[in-house]
Amino acid sequence: MFAVIKTGGKQYKVQSGDMLRVERIAANAGETVQFNEVLMLGGDSPVLGAPMVKDAGVQAEVVDQIKGEKVINFVKRRRKHSSKRTKGHRQKLTLIKITDILASGAEKSGVAAAIGTGSVSAAAVAAITGKSDDAVKPAKSKKAAAPKAKAEKAAPKAKKADAGSDDLKELSGVGPALEKKLHEAGITSFAQIAAWTEADIAEVDEKLSFKGRIQREGWVDQAKEKTKG
Repeated sequence: MFAVIKTGGKQYKVQSGDMLRVERIAANAGETVQFNEVLMLGGDSPVLGAPMVKDAGVQAEVVDQIKGEKVINFVKRRRKHSSKRTKGHRQKLTLIKITDILASGAEKSGVAAAIGTGSVSAAAVAAITGKSDDAVKPAKSKKAAAPKAKAEKAAPKAKKADAGSDDLKELSGVGPALEKKLHEAGITSFAQIAAWTEADIAEVDEKLSFKGRIQREGWVDQAKEKTKG
């Protein structure tokens, strides 16, 4: 007998004894989980779900929590001063071994349902697994704090000026609202802007959603001229 299950937004055809990698689920190695989203049961008497097969389930043993192969994402912006960015990503996965296919009785089996970490909160995952480390945390829990942390990082990367604040409104395209946004990011002087590298420009442009304004308006060149005096 075989079954077609759905988990992590993907479908898998499985048989007893199969080893496969699925999107990260909230469980520890050695635990048994049950996949209740069964789309089809195959064999002598195939059963198609509508959309799921009622009371059917597939049980599996969690072998390990792993990561997939590294994927490189390269982005290049075509502008006067082009910027490049390379990011790597390794998808969080769970290695499981299929142990049993239940044509019926899944609802009363007593085996915990397989829950994807992307569909529950970090607190819920910790309650299920007894862990709160990155091995079982959903990706969203990290991203929730990212915007604020990254915005605070934008200022330290720029080289700080020895003097006090300058009137940044003297730069082309900078008004009171934009100046306030720069101040909140810790950018207060022409010397800071004049010292920006291409990497600094790309980071500030992205973090403050300037959409290429820095290069388009030529802020760095303007700031260098103003610091000469």
